[in-house]
Amino acid sequence: MQFDPNHLRALAAILRLGSFEAAAAELAVTQSAISQRIRALEERVGTALIERGAPCTGTQAGLRIAKHAEDVGLLEAQLSRDLSLEVSDGPTRLRVAVNADSLATWFIDAMARVEGVLFDLVIDDEGHSADWLRRGAVSAAIGSGTRPVPGCNVTPLGSLRYLATASPAYCKQWFGDGVTAQSLSAAPCMTFNRKDELQRKWIEQVTGHRVVPPSHFLPSTHAFVDAACAGLGWGMNPEPLVRSLIRDGLVVDLLPDQPLDVALSWQVSRVMAPALSPLTRAVKQAATAGLVRDR
Repeated sequence: MQFDPNHLRALAAILRLGSFEAAAAELAVTQSAISQRIRALEERVGTALIERGAPCTGTQAGLRIAKHAEDVGLLEAQLSRDLSLEVSDGPTRLRVAVNADSLATWFIDAMARVEGVLFDLVIDDEGHSADWLRRGAVSAAIGSGTRPVPGCNVTPLGSLRYLATASPAYCKQWFGDGVTAQSLSAAPCMTFNRKDELQRKWIEQVTGHRVVPPSHFLPSTHAFVDAACAGLGWGMNPEPLVRSLIRDGLVVDLLPDQPLDVALSWQVSRVMAPALSPLTRAVKQAATAGLVRDR
């Protein structure tokens, strides 16, 4: 089945911007024209593609077709570069799944190394980002593990190092007798969200016990650091974000000889791999600077 490029652009714009009005403004057409294009596309596919609302969202079929439209744009841009053709349609768009801590520490450097791409980032836990690739919702993902998603290429990148950190006053209050399974079972920690297992993994690594500590839920990498400084709790913070804070005495590394290294990999849809080769190179370069070699 072939799709009208104008119909695809209309669908992608609505789902990206959240309304027919905004899509019409971006594409320099009337709102009526956008509605007609979506109606024609839905009739051709035989199912609804957009959940009308504020904002508009995509049905499963709509999201998949919008992703296809973005992939086509990337492949056409790559072909134009290969054939030295003039490209006049502006930057291409790319949807990537990435964990919040990579975004806060090293991934933006990779994005900045690539020209002509507008990024649409999906933030998810590194252990779950592969699910987005498996569903065909993104073209590439930063995740943990090296088992490739079917139809994807995987590149090991190194590890993001985490340190268990808290304020000096917090450590005095909760760990005066040492960091033990007993003290960790009582001391409040920070947890990013229900998928975040870093604190529990570190506790098991250092104590050999599975402990479920009381926890604050803070879905923000930088809020984790701020909360540690404020004495709200302890948490596993990326080493690049707390290095200077430890040096200045604002936070303490609970056990300096017990970091938690989380191995990361870059997975790319095999079909899209040639078009995404500039980004893959940039990711590998940024990871070399921002991650540690696996132990």
